[in-house]
Amino acid sequence: MTSPLIVVTGAAGQLGQTISRLWSESPLPQYQFKALDRSELDLSQLESAIAVLAELKPSVIVNAAAYTQVDKAESDSIAAHLVNAEAVGRIAAWSAENDARLIHVSTDFVFDGTSKTPYEPDQQTNPLGTYGASKLAGEQQIQAMAKQHSAIIRTSWLYSEYGNNFVKAMLRLMREKEQLSVVNDQIGSPTSTHGLAVLIFAMILNRNAAGIYHWTDGGSISWFEFALEIQRQAVQEGLLSKAIPISPIPASEYLAPARRPAYSVLDRSRALADFDCPSADWKAQLNLVIKELGSK
Repeated sequence: MTSPLIVVTGAAGQLGQTISRLWSESPLPQYQFKALDRSELDLSQLESAIAVLAELKPSVIVNAAAYTQVDKAESDSIAAHLVNAEAVGRIAAWSAENDARLIHVSTDFVFDGTSKTPYEPDQQTNPLGTYGASKLAGEQQIQAMAKQHSAIIRTSWLYSEYGNNFVKAMLRLMREKEQLSVVNDQIGSPTSTHGLAVLIFAMILNRNAAGIYHWTDGGSISWFEFALEIQRQAVQEGLLSKAIPISPIPASEYLAPARRPAYSVLDRSRALADFDCPSADWKAQLNLVIKELGSK
């Protein structure tokens, strides 16, 4: 008898690469595993993407692919909605029709940042820009077409040793610059792809998992505070030869096409209650990635 197949989209992205790397250590030996990059499954090509799923017949789809260029989305809204909403709807419909489970990764950008306490999964959404609106539209498609077959994970400030992200950008700038200025009035929670991957493995194991979950590495910090900790750990681990001055600035001085939520801390208590996954704090998760970068 053939083992059921798990398909991961976005194999070349941060999360896709992390899932692929950690798969051999996951508690899912009963499943086959296939990670597909954009050349193999392109969400902007709807018919061919569905044809790939029809050929592979996965039991579980982990959708880690997305249009993630937050600023570019403001002038490229058609492409953002095609990938983040229309394609997600088509995948959700296929999942429901073929009795497959869908685990979909979404974002804190579905919120407007006016809350003063961590956002719970059922709180009112109100995205500020095109990226958040496109991701929310994808969530709504899933809820309409495959609610019983799906789980949505909202996450924030995602980083890893792979691809482009805030941690790697800060390390590069800290090597190149004599000083840095970093935004201090946007508050959120960092998320390592390592912890998120472990949650996804736990969700696959729990076949009853459905609905919307939030996942981060905890913490309620500014980008400025995150940069300070990145530098501290990088100096300690030998990735940086010295520390440089880092100054806090308001977001109004960081000119960008897309508005960001001023506060987007996510309440992860439902995920912690429902799944057996570690709740390591953000500094410990950052240290894991810093050490990975140091070993390369």
